[in-house]
Amino acid sequence: MATVNLGAIKFNWKGAYSNSTAYAVDDVVSSGGSSYVCIQAHTNQPVGNATAYWNIMSSAGTNGTNGTDVGTTLTTQGDILFRDGSGLQRLPKGTAGQVLKMNSSANAPEYGTVASDFVRTAYANASGSSDTLALNGCFSTTYKHYKVIINFSPGTTTAGYVRFQNASNAELTGSHYQMSGKQVSNNSSPNDSTIGFWNSGYISPQENAEAASDRFGAYEFDIFDPANSALKARWLLRYTSFDGSVNRWVTCGGGYNNAEAITGIRIYAANGGNLQTKTWMAVYGFKYN
Repeated sequence: MATVNLGAIKFNWKGAYSNSTAYAVDDVVSSGGSSYVCIQAHTNQPVGNATAYWNIMSSAGTNGTNGTDVGTTLTTQGDILFRDGSGLQRLPKGTAGQVLKMNSSANAPEYGTVASDFVRTAYANASGSSDTLALNGCFSTTYKHYKVIINFSPGTTTAGYVRFQNASNAELTGSHYQMSGKQVSNNSSPNDSTIGFWNSGYISPQENAEAASDRFGAYEFDIFDPANSALKARWLLRYTSFDGSVNRWVTCGGGYNNAEAITGIRIYAANGGNLQTKTWMAVYGFKYN
């Protein structure tokens, strides 16, 4: 009966090439990141230049350009990898506060800051051991219009007021605050009244600013161009409070009757009290051009 030689019916993996190993047809070795298959039995025929003995099966790419080895491309913690027109490239990490965005040509990523027409510029909450909560430098000429959100949580004998600050973070205590508006309160006997003050030393959304547990609740300021030293700052104020028995709602407008740059805002507690830990304040800026 005739004998048929089938040879190898599958590739034989031999590991890394060695010049002391005898290789048979269909043996497969690795060298330099590439793999080779033996096409003629031999010993000591290096894979790189012995094409009569080896065929390449898979070829290693160039380090750092096609993803086979990015260790030499990504050199610093936080780097990322992206592809440009010629291959893979390293994008160094950005700095604190920067975001990842597309470049002006829209063909590659980059780190940078993002300009916004509406952004939160400052936030703070009370520790419960201080009688003031200040946001220094929260107003600038970058934004023409600011919105200040305040949640005030006084003690039972603590009244709370608001004052502005100048560029030195000094509290503006002069009698320049003016305001007028309407107050609606509701308990067993609803009340609708006007409120206002002229050349006061602080802002309070109450006609009578005596201490009371409901004196401040939540309120929202719209302040216009406060950091412009050539103008007198103007504001709109909406305020609401509820102490379990009386609900108050106030809407009013006002101004600071002195042309100077206002760069900060402060809540402070009167009557020797401290702000409660639920008191917080946030400032947002708007652009119009």
